[in-house]
Amino acid sequence: MIEKLSDNVYVETGVRGCNHSFVITTDGVVMIDTPQYPTDSVKWREEIAKFGPVRYIINTEPHPDHCAGNYFFEGTVIAHEGTRQTILANPVQSYLEMLKQTDPPSLSLVQNYSFRPPTITLTDKMTLYLGKHTFQLANFPGHTPFQVPVYVPEEKILFSSDNVTNNVLPYISANALPLAWIESLVKMQNFDAKVLVPGHGNLCDKSYIPQMIALMKLWLKAVADAIEKGMSLEEAQDTIDLRDKYQGSGRSPERMAQTQKMNVKKIYEMLKGG
Repeated sequence: MIEKLSDNVYVETGVRGCNHSFVITTDGVVMIDTPQYPTDSVKWREEIAKFGPVRYIINTEPHPDHCAGNYFFEGTVIAHEGTRQTILANPVQSYLEMLKQTDPPSLSLVQNYSFRPPTITLTDKMTLYLGKHTFQLANFPGHTPFQVPVYVPEEKILFSSDNVTNNVLPYISANALPLAWIESLVKMQNFDAKVLVPGHGNLCDKSYIPQMIALMKLWLKAVADAIEKGMSLEEAQDTIDLRDKYQGSGRSPERMAQTQKMNVKKIYEMLKGG
């Protein structure tokens, strides 16, 4: 279901994958991330066409749930340089195999599929001006080193990337930077935003950020305590359970358990200096 945030901003929070959005300007549409599944991308393409041509797509990170849909849209893609390099290295076959397992109707839409990387990149920050709207992009490392939240001051809306997952278990994956993640969350509180569009989960505002910070610190403390008790990685993975802190995930218990083990592994290895 597409939700209208203002006369110019629409967001989708109800499909598999990340929350993806678009902003209507007087000179065309800017998308913030694209759908993970081709069937969703085609539906979105038809909906967005009612408001004008897509001029730009901003990918807030390199994971396929944020950028796999680039293929189905016109417009110049913008992202972090690291996102470009990651997308170029992504194996298309793995994505197609995932579709076979999770969304077979999409297979008819990907006969000649390829990932579409950004052709404009940043490493620190940049500003995009389109029509009467301003899009402020900056690298806030955390969920990946290449996270790029997007702030639109005219709308007072912050698109947080997966650095914020509202009441949804975060992925602290192999290239995540947990300590920088907390620092980025602290900085994100400085934006004059009235609405926060998280990478996953329901819409919220900046008042959720302190809770996200507290939860990230809880992960660090739980793993640090396990190490202090002399637990091995496997023992820590079997012992630490923070799933009850996230009630809005909608993921299967098996997926939640898998994600939690991955989170513990990343933090354990980081704290042990691995």
